[in-house]
Parts: sequence; structure tokens; C-alpha cells
Amino acid sequence: MASFYSLTLILISIFAFSISIANSKTLKRDVKALNEIKASLGWRVVYAWIGDDPCGDGDLPPWSGVTCSTQGDYRVVTELEVYAVSIVGPFPIAVTNLLDLTRLDLHNNKLTGPIPPQIGRLRRLRMLNLRWNKLQDVLPPEICELKRLTHLSLSFNNFKGEIPRELANLPELRYLYLQENRFTGRVPAELGTLQNLRHLDVGNNHLVSTIRELIRIEGGFPVLRNLYLNNNYLTGGIPAQLANLTNLEILYLSYNKMSGAIPTALAHIPKLTYLYLDHNQFSGRIPDAFYKHPFLKELYIEGNAFRPGVNPIGAHKVLELSDADFLV
Repeated sequence: MASFYSLTLILISIFAFSISIANSKTLKRDVKALNEIKASLGWRVVYAWIGDDPCGDGDLPPWSGVTCSTQGDYRVVTELEVYAVSIVGPFPIAVTNLLDLTRLDLHNNKLTGPIPPQIGRLRRLRMLNLRWNKLQDVLPPEICELKRLTHLSLSFNNFKGEIPRELANLPELRYLYLQENRFTGRVPAELGTLQNLRHLDVGNNHLVSTIRELIRIEGGFPVLRNLYLNNNYLTGGIPAQLANLTNLEILYLSYNKMSGAIPTALAHIPKLTYLYLDHNQFSGRIPDAFYKHPFLKELYIEGNAFRPGVNPIGAHKVLELSDADFLV
């Protein structure tokens, strides 16, 4: 009897919640912003965005890619996902009026120009995905005001200038994707202070400096699993201190200008699975400990100056990330 009573209360609550959503009005600010975006994006989204209310109106469903939630007597837009529809033109500034956004995904379009400084208004944003566009210019400092960000992907664009050290002021950041741009200068060592950073990819840029400089902050990168530094202009050797990154699973150093011997300490990183050293100027031998490592699946060494008889481990393949990897 008690369980039936509880089930009845749950069903009544769900029904009442559904009615409240149906009776809620969408905040005018969000309706205005989404209709401005609709007008700027043109026919590519118009066919899926029917009616004037992005959260749905009467018999009309919410607009495709738009997620809303109820706050008090109003509905607000919390997620906007409009990707792979060949949107052409500048970043739609009206997006920055959606102040309750937690997720913004405009990847795989043809957006051009800079990220507007107004992006800093989206203080509740947790995921920002702008990869695979044609965005350019330097990153606006206002992006470092998004203190709740956990995922930031700006890869496969034309951003230039230095990677802002102020990104270290994003305390919740877990995944940072900056590969395939035109960034110059150093990888900021300050990123090592991010206590939640699991994945850092700055591959295929024009970056300089050394790994020693990157990890100079004691206790840095405490939970980092994947470190992609490939296809840059890094010099120097691999410092034994890199083994202090005990959670490291992927270390991708291919196509740099690094040199010296490979330290045995690196083989004592407990979960190291993929180690890419190819196309550098490394020399000497690969310590035997690498060949006895319980998790190491791939060790790629082609294009270096190792002594004869040094062998790779496993079969080399290019490591690429899917959308599922980004959402982990």
C-alpha cells in the first residue's frame, strides 16, 4: 500500500511538472535572441525552427538543437547545438544574450572572424565547442571569465597569437582542445595549476619552448591523462620529472625538434599506454623497462637517431578523437 501511495505521488508530481512547463512562458530575452540568430543563419536552420518560440509553443515542439528548462514562471534556453549545417558568416553575437546557456556547440560550420568579447557574458557555460570552423584572430581575454567551463574546444580554426595563460583561471576545466591552429609562443606552464585538467591538446601549431618549461610548476598537471604536443617546434629533451605526471596515458611528441636520450623514469609512469617520439632528434637507446611495461601498447620511434637495434612497440596509427571522446 505504501509503495502504491508513493508511486501515485510521483506520477502526480510528474504531471504537475509537465503542466507547469506547458504553461510557462519563454523569457522574452531568449525568444528575441534566438529569433535574431534564426534571421542571421538563414534557410539552413529555418526548416527546423518553426514558430516564434524556440522552446515550443502550443502544438509546436522546441526548435531543433534548442534545449530549455523552467526557472520559476519562465522557460529559458540552456543548450544550443547547431552543428554541421554549413553556417556561413561571423559568430552570431546574439548568442551571447542567452545568459542561461550551459552548453554551446557550433562545431563543423563555416563561421569566420573572431570570437566576440561578449562571450564573457555566458557565465553559466560549461561546454563550448567551436571546432572545425574558420574562426581567426587572437582569443579574447573574456573567454577566461567563463569560470564554469569544463570542456573548451577551439581546434581546427585559424586562431593566432599566444595561448592565454589566463586559461589557468578556469578552475573546472577538464578538456582543452587547441590543436590545428596558428598559435605561437610557449605553452603556458600556468595550465599545470588546473587541478581538473585531464586532456591537453596543442598539437599542430607553431609553438616553441621545452617540456621542462611546461612542467616547471611543482605538482602541476596532477590528473592529466593525455598530453598532445605534436607537430610544433619544441626543443630540448624529455626531463625525468615528466614521470611525476603519474596519471599520464598518452604522450604525443611527434614532429618536433627534441633531442637527447629517453629517461628510464618515463617507463615508470604506471598507466602509460601510447608514447609517440617519432620524427625528432632523439638518440641513444630505449631503456629495457619500456619493453616490460604492462600497459604500453605503442611506442613509435621512426625518424630519430636511435642506435641500431632499437625497436618500436605495436603498430602506429594516428590518434584521432571522436565526438564521444569530447563528451567524456
